Amino acid sequence: MATAKSSRSRAATPSGPLKGGNAQEPSPQLEEKLEVFRKEHFDPDAFFQSKCQTMNEKEIRHLCSYLLDLKRASAEEMRRSVYANYKSFIRTSKEISDLEGELLSIRNLLSTQAALIHGLSDGVHVDSLSTGSEGPGAKDVSNFEDREQSDIEKWSVEYPDVLDVLLAERRVDEALAALDEGENILAEAKEKKTLSSPAISSLQTAISEHRQKLADQLAEAACQPSTRGVELRAAVSALKKLGDGPRAHTLLLDAHYQRFQYNMQSLRPSSTSYGGAYTAALSQLVFSAIAQAASDSLAVFGDEPAYSSELVVWSTKQTESFALLVKRHALSSSAAAGGLRAAAECVQIALGHCSLLEACGLALCPVLLKLFRPSVEQALNANLKRIEESTAALAAADDWVLTYPPAGTRSSSRSNAPLGSGIAFQPKLSSSAHRFNSMVQDFFEDVGPLLSMQLGGPTLEGLLQVFTSYVSLLINALPGAMEDEGNFDDSRNKIVRMAETEAQQIALLANASLLADELLPRAAMKLSPLYLAGGKDDPRKRAPDRQNRQPEQREWKRRLQRVVDGLRDSFCRQHALDLIFTEDGDTHLSAEMYISMDGGVEEPEWFPSPIFQELFAKLNRISSIAADMFVGRERFATLLLMRLTETVILWLSDDQTFWDDIEEGPKPLGPLGLQQFYLDMEFVIHFSSQGRYLSRHLHQVIKDIISRAINAFAATGIDPYSILPEDDWFADIAQDAINRLTGRGRSMNGDRDLNSPTASVSAQSMSSIRSHGSS
Repeated sequence: MATAKSSRSRAATPSGPLKGGNAQEPSPQLEEKLEVFRKEHFDPDAFFQSKCQTMNEKEIRHLCSYLLDLKRASAEEMRRSVYANYKSFIRTSKEISDLEGELLSIRNLLSTQAALIHGLSDGVHVDSLSTGSEGPGAKDVSNFEDREQSDIEKWSVEYPDVLDVLLAERRVDEALAALDEGENILAEAKEKKTLSSPAISSLQTAISEHRQKLADQLAEAACQPSTRGVELRAAVSALKKLGDGPRAHTLLLDAHYQRFQYNMQSLRPSSTSYGGAYTAALSQLVFSAIAQAASDSLAVFGDEPAYSSELVVWSTKQTESFALLVKRHALSSSAAAGGLRAAAECVQIALGHCSLLEACGLALCPVLLKLFRPSVEQALNANLKRIEESTAALAAADDWVLTYPPAGTRSSSRSNAPLGSGIAFQPKLSSSAHRFNSMVQDFFEDVGPLLSMQLGGPTLEGLLQVFTSYVSLLINALPGAMEDEGNFDDSRNKIVRMAETEAQQIALLANASLLADELLPRAAMKLSPLYLAGGKDDPRKRAPDRQNRQPEQREWKRRLQRVVDGLRDSFCRQHALDLIFTEDGDTHLSAEMYISMDGGVEEPEWFPSPIFQELFAKLNRISSIAADMFVGRERFATLLLMRLTETVILWLSDDQTFWDDIEEGPKPLGPLGLQQFYLDMEFVIHFSSQGRYLSRHLHQVIKDIISRAINAFAATGIDPYSILPEDDWFADIAQDAINRLTGRGRSMNGDRDLNSPTASVSAQSMSSIRSHGSS
């Protein structure tokens, strides 16, 4: 068919690299690289061996995967190019057919003129011969020729009547045979000059007229609704034999069009009819008619490019008309109401019937997908909007208490069971998160057409936006979120119930983390082709699928986690500010609390500063609550504690007012203040290390802070290492503080007086601090 040929011709045309679908001129560097392929004696095997000798197996596999992607992209581009140029090709073919008809008319006129000229010349020649001929031999020849001419002329006189009888009795095969016989006799008469010029002209006129009458008779028969099957093919085939192939093919397609238009009169859609039933009935009529037309065209005309291309254009037009009817009577109402499942079912039914035409060489599914895509996108967006609005309405009354799913929805959560588990996974979420999860699971129940319509990416993107909107609601549920000037999204205008207690606030994080880490990615796996193909039931396919999960889904999950990170940062920022600042706007963490320690007479009782005691107590409370809420997801609880600790320490590191007072006055940092500051930082390192949420970044920031304080003290002219106790002293004080704050009592070293740091000062014991300070 023309499809393949036009595709090959377009594919053979060299083009530059494709970016955004537009061909670009190759750069000079690319031209130089392509020169090796243009050599007359280019050896592909030798070229491949020279390039792959230094490549390892992983690089070769990556190259193969890249080449396969290029092959698929090239095939898709070739297919689009073929469809894009069909109309131009058909227009050119029709112009060529018209030109051939005009050339045929000119040839007939020239043949008639030549016959007249030959007739006149022969008449003059015969007269001259008859005048000059003598003897009995010449007279016998003249009588013989007169007798032969009279027989042919007699036949030529009777010939039109014979054709009239055959046409009247609709004996098409005999009429075709008679016309062929007349053509042969006419050609022989012209060659042997056995007929006079008027007789030849009369015979030629009779043949032309009866040929036209037979063509009109066949065309009229083909247009009759009662002419079907074998009769239609016979009429079209006879019309083709008469030399009018383009008209015959057009009549064949028109006959099939009239037939299914007549059959469609009995199909009356109504507002109460089921969209899937209407789509199935209409698909059966339209695509069976296209299939029959393709079969008849192939049987009569073969795979000639002009006829095949006309068939493709006609089929495309009928498919577009079918799609408009389905959109008007089935898809539009479903799409407007957000009925994604009903819209997807209509599309799936239509694609199922349309795909059967591929056996006939007609790939019309892309035409349907292009026309159905806007309606399905409308249904998709309406569905996502309904999820967002329903979840927001529940968030206004959510008490932010984690519970198991309601009894009526627990059965549906079996689909959320982890791979390889034998029991159903029951997530603990608040009421709005349960609603969000259940609506998303229902949303992904029937997503097959979304993949075939290349809507997998927009589906994931839309769901990401809905999840982002829900997390914005969770952020606004934090008591200090409405005062955050950076939160200006639309969700600020939505009413949401405040999470007053720490347990409720951590429940917000539990909602977001469970949805982002497990529930939403597992639901999105239903967009995987392997899942749709039944690979979910084959244990041998699970592991490779888990490892080779589509890159866009991995990136989508990372984006979900970044959204959750925003909620966690808001939580940590709020609690850090509550620790650092008072309700009146004063600060609990200032340079004055360290500088003023050296003005007293008595040595203080060494213990961490109140703000760091409160930080430790808050982290313990959050850790206890998170242990109950993040069962099986301890990593998220650890990240939360780590991030909260980092937020407080980073605030101290970046507080320029604090460091201006420490480094520039008005009073210098004294020995007791330096020891207290050092103790506070060591206390943070100690309890975060025991809690296993001491990150490398946090440890490095604390060491930098300690080094900066030591340098500020050294600027007074006193060696800081001469007044700082050993590392063990700080560790013992920190551990004793942890024990006392957690109610475990004092843990004393009998040989060490924790309240006499100067008795154990050793500059040599501060090797770690000294080495850090010198660096």
